[in-house]
Amino acid sequence: MIVGTFVNPLCLFLPTQDCFSVDMDIPTENNEPPILGAQSNKRRKKSIVWDYFTIETVGADCTRACCKQCKKSFAYISGSKLAGTSHLKRHIVLGICPVSRRNQGKNQSTPYRPGFKPNGAACGTDSPRKRYRTAPVFPSISFNQDLCNHELAKMIILHEYPLNIVEHHGFVDFVRTLQPKFNMASVDSIQMDCVGVYLSEKQRLLNFICGIPGRVSLTLDLWTTDETRGYVFLTGQFVDLDWKLQRRILNIIMVPSPDSEVAFNHAVTRCLNDWGLDSKLFTLTLNESFANVTVRENLRGLLSIRNPLVLNGQLLIGNCYARVLTSLTQDALGSMKETIKKVRESVKYVKTSEFIEEKFIKLKQQLQVPSMKCLTIDNPTKWNTTYHMLVAALELKEVFSCLDTSDPNYSETPSMDEWKQLETLCAYLKLFFEAANILIATMHPTANLFFHEVWKIQFELTHGSMSEDPIVSTLIKPLKEKFDQYWNSSNMVLAIAAVMDPRFKMKLVDFSFSRIYGNNAENWIKIVEEGVHELFLEYVVQSLPPPTFVQDGNEFFVKTELVEEGETLLSTGDGLSDFEVYISEITGNQQMKSELDQYLEEPLLPRVQEFDVLGWWKLNTSKYPTLSKMASDVLSIPFSTVAPDSVFDTASKKMDSYRASLRPVTLEALICVKDWMRYGSSVQVRSSKISTAIVKMENF
Repeated sequence: MIVGTFVNPLCLFLPTQDCFSVDMDIPTENNEPPILGAQSNKRRKKSIVWDYFTIETVGADCTRACCKQCKKSFAYISGSKLAGTSHLKRHIVLGICPVSRRNQGKNQSTPYRPGFKPNGAACGTDSPRKRYRTAPVFPSISFNQDLCNHELAKMIILHEYPLNIVEHHGFVDFVRTLQPKFNMASVDSIQMDCVGVYLSEKQRLLNFICGIPGRVSLTLDLWTTDETRGYVFLTGQFVDLDWKLQRRILNIIMVPSPDSEVAFNHAVTRCLNDWGLDSKLFTLTLNESFANVTVRENLRGLLSIRNPLVLNGQLLIGNCYARVLTSLTQDALGSMKETIKKVRESVKYVKTSEFIEEKFIKLKQQLQVPSMKCLTIDNPTKWNTTYHMLVAALELKEVFSCLDTSDPNYSETPSMDEWKQLETLCAYLKLFFEAANILIATMHPTANLFFHEVWKIQFELTHGSMSEDPIVSTLIKPLKEKFDQYWNSSNMVLAIAAVMDPRFKMKLVDFSFSRIYGNNAENWIKIVEEGVHELFLEYVVQSLPPPTFVQDGNEFFVKTELVEEGETLLSTGDGLSDFEVYISEITGNQQMKSELDQYLEEPLLPRVQEFDVLGWWKLNTSKYPTLSKMASDVLSIPFSTVAPDSVFDTASKKMDSYRASLRPVTLEALICVKDWMRYGSSVQVRSSKISTAIVKMENF
């Protein structure tokens, strides 16, 4: 007999017909579980599992269920916790009970099935209602065809899928399985959706650029095709309102005849008109594709017309920093191509056979070579991989020499003289590699970082070209001649950018020029000083209020507030006005130093590795209101035209056949939006028309 009264905890959660309470003073028949309803005369039906289980009390607060067939005991009630009946149902319905399985085979008993009684009677109206474990209920989301089209367009843009993916049977079937209501777009309509995303993003970026206080510098990069067409990538770089450096692809303009001397002027002009940059252009940076002297002079003339403020168009960076380093590296590698070929074949010989590689490792251990480098086969289209291959091979040259004597099939080892030549080569490749690393160390490096790397290369090449070692001088002389062109055309802009770094100012220019030019350094330093002051003076002029003109007959004169001779100033008030004028004159004479002179005379900041130069100028804007504007523009000058993932590329960029087959406006939309979305996007499907966008939809 079970003593006591309890309430099934499930009564708090289950429907009324599944809840039960029982008066435990009344014994149950046939050792069946308590039946609901001691507090009411209406008795409720019990779960069907109790046809297979009995209840056993094993303690004051513990009740267990016992299988009638296999006699196995299961948890049921422990204190206030109720285990429920789900595990009991599984014991029967899944055939876990061994006796039930045997009886089923002998047809002695019917296993438990939900909704079926052992006596064969079908469950009718008086059978207990089955409870189901319901799946999570999600809020109903209405289908939106426009939103789906918008997201499909974004997917195509972000992952560079072809537009005709909407016709691929596998993709169509997959989408219809997810949402049968979705009406798959045609190629033409999805193209229009992609352009719609472009227009919205372009308007948003235009508003962003129009709000910046400073100027925009442009880079021009030329991509070619298998035909005679070219595509000019125009990328803008600028400092935003929060003093963060930003970089965006602005236009991709198809040039039918890249050899035309004025085609690039038209491309720049269109970019300026598209983005309202007529009064905001600062500098132009070109790559080696614009080697034609006439093309460069035309662009310089355009720059001087569009931006006469900045040293009459002198701030034209004629060569891309990354491309210059790549060109130097290719020339250096080409001078020893036969020796490098031996190293490449040696590395392939070791890496393409597990047996040979294991033998190589054992030789390394026997020779106790301390190198931690691993051999890797280079990719000739990435010059940094060739550099790493050579460095690793040099550290393991003793192992290669030993392999040459122990393996008769290996015959590609370089001689000792060739290893020595490779050591000289790698010393200069390291210089170029470290100089290129500033382009990948940060997403968008500020202009002040380049001068130090460039002057080091100029210094090392100058001394290397005069070396008495014929190996060194033969290697370096042609490299110096090529690099001189870049140094002579860019050292002014590079130096001005370094001056805008409060850790260096003119001191770094003095130091570096004295090492490069020796006794002639003073003249070069003076040129930079004059250039900095001339540029600052133009910013001062631009910051002055416009003059007031007065008409005298048919002529106009600038109105001035001068005191005529003989005119006296009457003192007012307490009679000390003349004294105040006197003090203001003295103070004015003491403050004749410009912001630039004050900045240059102040002590240098400590040189720390992690220094936010734009953040420093942001904090000192009130102290240097005019100079900070100049610093903002100068520090945002881009010296490289390539993306970080292309810094070490040895091949020029080519447009693939699929992209080249697209209409120019569609190609521009797809590439530009992908670039813009890397920095975040707030574009949503809007009900408002986008007629305010710069490019009209019908143009596409």
